[in-house]
Amino acid sequence: MKREQVENRYKWNLDSVLRESDWEKEFDRLSSLKDSLLKYKGKLNDPSELLRCFQEENAIGSSLENLYVFSKMKQDENTADPVSQNRVGRVRTLSSEISSSSSFITPEIIASYGEAELISLADDPRFSDYSYLLTELARNRKRYLSDKEERILAKAHQIADGYQNAFTMFDNADVKFRDVKNEKGETVKLTHGVYSELLMSPDRRVRRDAYESMFGAYKEMINTVGALYLGNLEKDEFFAYFRGYNSALEMAMDSENVSVSAYDHLLESVNGAIPVLKQYLEIRKKKLGVEKLTMYDLHVPITPNADLRLSYEDAYELVIKALSCLGDDYVSLLKKARDENWIDVYETENKRSGAYSWGTYTSHPYVLLNYKETTHDVFTIAHELGHAMHSYKSNAAEPYAKAGYEIFVAEIASTVNEMLLFRYLLKEGKADRGYLLSYLADMFRTTFFRQTMFAEFEKAAHEMVEKNGTATPEELSDVYAALNDKYYGESLTDDLIRYEWARIPHFYNSFYVYKYATGIVSAAAISKDIFEGKEGALDGYMRFLSLGGSMPPLKILECAGVDLTTSEPFEKATAFMKEAIEELASYEG
Repeated sequence: MKREQVENRYKWNLDSVLRESDWEKEFDRLSSLKDSLLKYKGKLNDPSELLRCFQEENAIGSSLENLYVFSKMKQDENTADPVSQNRVGRVRTLSSEISSSSSFITPEIIASYGEAELISLADDPRFSDYSYLLTELARNRKRYLSDKEERILAKAHQIADGYQNAFTMFDNADVKFRDVKNEKGETVKLTHGVYSELLMSPDRRVRRDAYESMFGAYKEMINTVGALYLGNLEKDEFFAYFRGYNSALEMAMDSENVSVSAYDHLLESVNGAIPVLKQYLEIRKKKLGVEKLTMYDLHVPITPNADLRLSYEDAYELVIKALSCLGDDYVSLLKKARDENWIDVYETENKRSGAYSWGTYTSHPYVLLNYKETTHDVFTIAHELGHAMHSYKSNAAEPYAKAGYEIFVAEIASTVNEMLLFRYLLKEGKADRGYLLSYLADMFRTTFFRQTMFAEFEKAAHEMVEKNGTATPEELSDVYAALNDKYYGESLTDDLIRYEWARIPHFYNSFYVYKYATGIVSAAAISKDIFEGKEGALDGYMRFLSLGGSMPPLKILECAGVDLTTSEPFEKATAFMKEAIEELASYEG
């Protein structure tokens, strides 16, 4: 379907970010300011000048954010559009130039103030908007380099970020899949969105053909994708080395003030729970009545004809009802998002695949969907709205410098919404109970287990480059195949699954995916307390949503009643899944 065929009420309106007619004027204005921060060079030892510098830097940063987000979201409407491609490239270049000219700021602050002085400034009421920034500078003083070196690194980011952009272009516009036939024998053009739908087909032949078409395409292009991903790995190693980290993982975790031990603790905990995953796979095999379970049997509903085939309007209303336990203000915002064009709903030609929530500090948040009438897509609405409401609440409560929350907590709000939707459907009998139990089990399989498996792959891939200086596509595929064998069992895996890593966009945002797993662990606890009306749970959660990035992530999460430094949340999550699959095993409804 072409974009012009979609009614306007199903398309986002980006005017709250930037008006199309103002793009060139705003680009020219920011271009004229790209060196404006240099007037503070040599003056930052004066707290008054430092404050003015922070304020002007934030103003430029906010405007640049608007320009980039608008350009990228327009590109996501049509990834093949040359105008949008050009704009994104120009903004990236401008952003790099601004970063380069302002790269003196942090080194000069580090040179001008000791750790105790930075902490003292953080306590100064004049710097209240920047208190967390200053405490983080105090914590990371040793990681920053000289003015000249920081300028070099800032410029290098322009080149380094190209690997992700190149993969995005390949994955959304250039990769070609073999057409497949649906249950009716009709030829279907395979896309990422259609693939997800076909994997839910009750016809095993359709699932197999879609699977082989999808993974066959990446197998054929594995050397190209391998070169892109190697570049991304080398980029991470490069920046970690010059920042003085022992590994790219340490750099990524430290950037959010989270210990590497939290990452390792997740891998250890989930590895210990793999028997529960295999227990579920045996139940799935029995329920499907197949002699051998395959990788393309993992998404089809166990309960036939129980999928929620809802129109977008009905799906949205269901989500509103399920999330009403979050309060009238939250529900009002959900309706506002639907009625005021915050959401881009349907898949169209060359539109970016998947779903996300994005926006800027001065705009309301937006949601991109590629909605299909499946239960998964109903849950996707709830998920992305969780992100959107988190951003809205944080932006409303915090100043620009503190509003942006770390990715570590980003997946919690979205998964809380999914869990609340599940609990609502189960309580109200809105869907087949067996189907819901299997859906919950699959949520844990794809988030708790699969995302952790991805995290293991990322760690192994980075370690390969850090140790050997390179990683070939075959070596990466071997690692990925071994992990699938460990998590799913050799009897289930096949020769094509070894290439799946080549189609995961999140791998170009290194060490992101583990946060989906910690997110579901946290969300399981938070949603239970809210749904059951535990005293203080809702207030604590709303505080969590409003804190943005004003505190270390683990401290923010503690406001919602979860402590991820202990094994308790992981044990509770595993027990939750085990309880569901044991009921599912005996369910005959």
